[in-house]
Amino acid sequence: MPEPVLNPAIRVDGVSLTFGGATPVHALDDVSLRVEPGQFVSLVGPSGCGKSTLLKLLAGLVLPDAGSASIEGIPVAGRPGSAAFMPQRDLLLPWRRTIANAALGAELAGVSREQARSEARSLLPSFGLEGFERAWPAQLSGGMRQRLALLRTFLVPRDVMLLDEPFGALDAITRREMQQWLQAVWTEHQRSVLLVTHDVDEALVLSDVVFVMSPRPGRIVHRVDVPFARPRSVADTTTAEFASLKSELLDALEAAGRPVRRVEVSERTTRPA
Repeated sequence: MPEPVLNPAIRVDGVSLTFGGATPVHALDDVSLRVEPGQFVSLVGPSGCGKSTLLKLLAGLVLPDAGSASIEGIPVAGRPGSAAFMPQRDLLLPWRRTIANAALGAELAGVSREQARSEARSLLPSFGLEGFERAWPAQLSGGMRQRLALLRTFLVPRDVMLLDEPFGALDAITRREMQQWLQAVWTEHQRSVLLVTHDVDEALVLSDVVFVMSPRPGRIVHRVDVPFARPRSVADTTTAEFASLKSELLDALEAAGRPVRRVEVSERTTRPA
């Protein structure tokens, strides 16, 4: 018998969104994309182009004016909780210690308190938080708070993760270490990930596919398929092929502010020989 056809992990079809008010803001315009099961996809684009808004829409926190979005075949409009979502701000609860903050998302998703905290405790060393189990958020550095927020997101029992600049508050060395850690975790667990980042190198190191968005209203204007074998290392970033893809993405970002031809999300980018 033929194998069942899997729904995309994330599906966005023709989504447009305008925030009302005295000065309406047209945030997204006819956005379509796919993330297949187990795929790692990144969104890059200029500040204010709607990347974070798209993640919030997929998290069920805002509603589109037109189009549709689904997680694993289930519409997300007005239905928070279908994916594990890490916003830009860490949103740690100041009255909960490290271990309690780490377990919060899992507990809200129905995992028992004991199991959630046990799993969190086992992962503290990987996130550089060993020895801080009972620390309050105010006692943690900015980078430690960000790692704690990422741990909380990872512990949510969902197959799809939405990550909004998860390493933005980290120093360069720690950021690179966390990129390698996230790559290793993704390889082991094959979760489906949609990552928002301003770092082109980060997108290429982590992703299978990178989409470029235009300035507001955000549109998908370019797609790059990343061919590098995994696991990827710092050495990969020094190759001519990496430099070529990085140049392609930077050119696309620069061109995004000018009228450009839209690409279908199914179209593979053709690169010069």
